[in-house]
Amino acid sequence: MSDLGTLPDWAALAPALALVGTALVLFLVDMIRPDANDSEVLAGISAVGALTALGFSIWYLVAGTGQTETGGPIRLFGDTVIVDGMSLFFAAIVTSVVLLVVIASYDYLADHAYQAEYYSLTMLAATGMVMMGMSNSFAVAFISIELASLPSYALVASLKHNRGSVEGGLKYFLVGALSSAILVYGISLVYVSTGSLQFDAVTAALDDIDGIFGLGVVMILAGFGFKIAAVPFHFWAPEAYEGAPAPVSGFLSSASKAAGFVILFRVFVDVFPYAQVSATVDWVVAFQILAIVTMTVANFAALRQEKVKRMLAYSSVGHAGYVLIAVAALTGEADSAFVLGSGMAHLAVYGFMNTGAFLFIALTEHWGVGRRIEDFNGLATQAPFASAAMTLFLFSLAGLPIGGGFLSKLYLLIASVRAEVALLAIALVLNSVVSLFYYTRVVKAMWVEDPSDDLDIDSQPLGLYTAIAIAALMTFLLLPGFGIVVDFANTAAELVVP
Repeated sequence: MSDLGTLPDWAALAPALALVGTALVLFLVDMIRPDANDSEVLAGISAVGALTALGFSIWYLVAGTGQTETGGPIRLFGDTVIVDGMSLFFAAIVTSVVLLVVIASYDYLADHAYQAEYYSLTMLAATGMVMMGMSNSFAVAFISIELASLPSYALVASLKHNRGSVEGGLKYFLVGALSSAILVYGISLVYVSTGSLQFDAVTAALDDIDGIFGLGVVMILAGFGFKIAAVPFHFWAPEAYEGAPAPVSGFLSSASKAAGFVILFRVFVDVFPYAQVSATVDWVVAFQILAIVTMTVANFAALRQEKVKRMLAYSSVGHAGYVLIAVAALTGEADSAFVLGSGMAHLAVYGFMNTGAFLFIALTEHWGVGRRIEDFNGLATQAPFASAAMTLFLFSLAGLPIGGGFLSKLYLLIASVRAEVALLAIALVLNSVVSLFYYTRVVKAMWVEDPSDDLDIDSQPLGLYTAIAIAALMTFLLLPGFGIVVDFANTAAELVVP
């Protein structure tokens, strides 16, 4: 059934087991030494756990676990959990982001009073995100979403004496509770129409669907829209990302977004095949409208931001619009595997360049640099390496040929053109141009403007610099190495598309 050798099938869950095991170890350490501030120990345990989970994800992905050539997907627990190329591809994205965040958090949390809780919540949230990709039942999917969401609410509000952090966490929680209610109600309507929560059984029952099923699909779309922060379900994102600790902002805007998209891809592409449900609910048209509105509203909102962190928050929302092309372009004229694979590949590149940008913000917060664009004036004179890395992240996010973001956006553009959806292609190009303008404002401030008299960089935090350097290196290497990523993405997508 797999390429795990003599290992049992449940060993395919190793990425998720490594993360949840790390969380339990962190709880144990905190229970034994609750008053100790063992920053090195806690960060070390978390980094080893994240690296182990990443190692399993890449090993299984390269070995072809769950792919056609090794016997197909591995199904566990009564077919409610599935391990295949798509789940492992997204597990690699999530664990890569977690590893970067953990490395950077060592310095960022130097004076934090609740480090064990912070790292434990991060591992538990990551476990839920990995399990979202392995879900083969609406019940498992909902539980995984909640496992990812509940620790995330606490992480956003973890700066207890910071009003913005607490306010962002509260808004995130309230909107999240509403979205969960909408999602579970939509799932219940699908269950009423099909008599099952298991994905394969739902698909098999689509011949007898009715209007109740269509309403359920719309409500599920709305619930997933919250997880990926698509307009108009995005209102929580700017507040949460701005108020949260910067590493948490990077974690949520990259790993959480990837997890939201993997369950969206699996449900709408595999469980609700367009050819079977289009007469009841035309979700391709819905996603086309959602993609164009999301990227346009978010990018024009980012234009008006003076705070860099808030600007990156709206940029993250805009990238959700770009990735939505992966489902919005699934028309009859499209090569479905190529379209879906292009979106998956963009999320892989996005995980490094977007996380790196937020980790740069974490570095400036560590230095006490202000949050506004003008506070970054002349930063390159005292921190040239970090400023160069931020320039790479921003221009790659814009789609310039300086990092992997150029090719990932190009593939999304090609997918739109091949699917003969001109509006998606035009919106992608125009919004990329708009994004270049506000990204350039930050680059100009760092490299061209004169520094203020009170700008003083007096520390070189090793953890933050290491995480930023890794993210920058991967962003750059994914330009020549993008073919490898897109090959894995397309291979995984072939098993999902009808």
